[in-house]
Amino acid sequence: MCNAGVEILGAQQQDPPLGKLTLRGLPFLVGSETPARDRCFVAPSEPVSIDIGKAARHVVVAHRLLEPGGPAGHGVGGHVADYVFHLTGGRTVEVPIRERFEIQIIGHAWGRDPFLAVSDTQDSNAARFEGRWGMAGFRMTEHNKGWAKTFYLWQWENPEPDTVIERLEIIPRGLPFLVGGVTLGHLDEHPFVRTPGRPVRLVVTDEDVAGRDGVLDLDVDRGVATYPQPIPTGNDRAGYGAGDWPPATSPAHASVTALPSATLVVGSKGEELGRVRWGDVERDGQAANDRVRVELVDPGRNWVHVKVLDDATGRPVPCRVHFRSPEGVPYQPHGHHNHVNQNIGSWHLDVGGDVALGQRTYAYVDGTCQGWLPRGEVVVDVARGFEYEPLRETVRIEKGQRELTLRIRRTSDLAAEGWWSGDSHVHFLSTAGAQLEQQGEDLRVVNLLQAQWGALFTNTEDFTGRVIGADGRGGGDYLTYVGQENRQHALGHMLLWGLKEPVMPWSSDGPDEAELGGALDATLSDWADRAHAQGGTVVAAHFPNPNGEPAVLVTTGRADAVEMLAHGDDALLEYYRYLNSGYRMPLVGGTDKMSSSVPVGLYRTYARLDPDEEFTYEGWCRAVRRGRTFLSGGPLLRFSVDGRQAGDTVELTGPGTVTVEAGVTSIFPLHGLELVCNGEVVASAAGRGERALDLTEEVRVDGHSWLALRALGSDHHLDEWGRRVFAHTSPVFVACGGPWGMADPDGLHYIRTVVEGARDYVRHTAIRRPDDLTTHHHGEADHLAWLERPFAEALAALDRRDRERLG
Repeated sequence: MCNAGVEILGAQQQDPPLGKLTLRGLPFLVGSETPARDRCFVAPSEPVSIDIGKAARHVVVAHRLLEPGGPAGHGVGGHVADYVFHLTGGRTVEVPIRERFEIQIIGHAWGRDPFLAVSDTQDSNAARFEGRWGMAGFRMTEHNKGWAKTFYLWQWENPEPDTVIERLEIIPRGLPFLVGGVTLGHLDEHPFVRTPGRPVRLVVTDEDVAGRDGVLDLDVDRGVATYPQPIPTGNDRAGYGAGDWPPATSPAHASVTALPSATLVVGSKGEELGRVRWGDVERDGQAANDRVRVELVDPGRNWVHVKVLDDATGRPVPCRVHFRSPEGVPYQPHGHHNHVNQNIGSWHLDVGGDVALGQRTYAYVDGTCQGWLPRGEVVVDVARGFEYEPLRETVRIEKGQRELTLRIRRTSDLAAEGWWSGDSHVHFLSTAGAQLEQQGEDLRVVNLLQAQWGALFTNTEDFTGRVIGADGRGGGDYLTYVGQENRQHALGHMLLWGLKEPVMPWSSDGPDEAELGGALDATLSDWADRAHAQGGTVVAAHFPNPNGEPAVLVTTGRADAVEMLAHGDDALLEYYRYLNSGYRMPLVGGTDKMSSSVPVGLYRTYARLDPDEEFTYEGWCRAVRRGRTFLSGGPLLRFSVDGRQAGDTVELTGPGTVTVEAGVTSIFPLHGLELVCNGEVVASAAGRGERALDLTEEVRVDGHSWLALRALGSDHHLDEWGRRVFAHTSPVFVACGGPWGMADPDGLHYIRTVVEGARDYVRHTAIRRPDDLTTHHHGEADHLAWLERPFAEALAALDRRDRERLG
């Protein structure tokens, strides 16, 4: 009966699948079992009949139009053929086959699939953890449309399913077309999936497999399923994440849409764990074998509009939210992810709008959101920075319910006391995204930073040289300013806040920061000078590393502050060493946010403005430069020395005693509160999970000193860094009999050694452009002399300090 070969498909498809095929889970025979490329299709030019001789509920035809009809090939409804079904007893059923309805040309025009036929391929998931580089952007969609490759499948339902269909007569009516195969459906189900996805819980009952890391695989032969996602167990914190890393294989959740006859195959790392029939899962609520169980967790759903209100004001408040069923299946607001990035560590992709802490994803909302919620009990998490109590509440969604109101409670208001929070160091967000997320975290300032990463330049389009405020005009109580992080892999990184124009080049001296083959074109000191010339603020980033030129910035007075991104003994040791050497360095906190696994402000800076001072970005930066700061990864500190606060100086006529009054409150359990004097803990209050601690101490001071307060939490955050819950103030300085000054000889020797080492790197290791072939941005003819100048200034400053120390 076959009268056409593959050549009829044209040059673009000369290798179609032939022989025994499975198309959308249905068996077909295209051509003969031993495929013959020259005779594999039926291309009717006159009526032909295909013998069937069996009863069937459905007949599915794999066919395609070969040439479009209508003007410019845009035919719709053109009469292509009649399919006449001859039933036992002489009855016939005649069906017109029309262009764009029952049949269509393959690949002619996007968006013109037939109305009454489906493609020969199923929708599918993208490869989960691998793929071609060129598909990286498409990978973020996670799913692929099943476009037709060779045929469209059209199904006919027999009005008399117990009656034998003797034959199918095909009568051509004009446009050329071909038939590849016909198959019969005997089950009491539609041959193509027409039901939506339903949530399932996958439980591995083999304990050896359930506890290992990795993710489950879920395949469906006559339907589709989403990637199985881990359901976090243990380490569960209201509003601040759940789950351990790496996540365990089981339990997990997925969404399945399939025919009742479909088989679900559950696997792990290439090993099949078991298979169940989807119809059994739908009928009984679960199906299992000796290693895995598939549970249907679909109580129905409502489209619900949610408001989150501030309990005190009754107004919608920006925050981040998470919704899930009691079984652990997330139902995030529409427009947000149920799970960010599949744990693929994709760095700066999917940065905005959501944040993942452990294995739980939160959506940033403006106080309102909408989307599907399951009927029955729903577990809700809401969080908003460190001054609101995280909300964990179980609500009930009734049939027909379309509204839900939640309330969160502010427990502290540091802005009312003059302390304004900010993140020193944020990447990759847009300015609008920063505004949403910082309001969701009750974070008053975000320093969003342009940066260079080799050939990648980020946030270039966001720089304006002015503050962006929640009121849309640069004002309000939530401010975003686009500055820069300028970077060198050996000499160091620095943050430039409040720039009116860019300070270029953004990076120098080759990868990872600058371009491949790059040379040392600028120093951190030069960048700092140009930032200060336009009124900017200079911060030594993630102090002390990279540990080179920051020593120059501090000793020459070019650094206005140093930044700490996480609690660590190395950072504390370095910071205390500089303080003991006489450098009054304010301390700031920031996140270095570069992914959706870090919330803005998880480490933040609180800066104190004067009581009568209006909150502005410039005022906030000025308070930082004055040292009126504490960094916080959760705990909120109170600290005074003889009534003076961080950044201030207590003046004594000589050795004496000062009174320290200190305290901490926290939405996280506390481990302890420590008073530090000249780098040593001199008093402490131990915690056993309390949320508040107090400390009052009389401290003997025998010479110029500094005191600072730090608090430790009992836990680590579940961001990708695993930062400790921690807080630390800038010092209060105590001057004994004259202007404050300290000069620890070991510290000064260490700092000198770092300066000399960085200078030697510039002289002997860094790549430099030849002077005779280069006109540098600084305009000087001797580039090496220009590069070395700040190092000479630093060594001269250290010499002066040594002379002063020795009297």
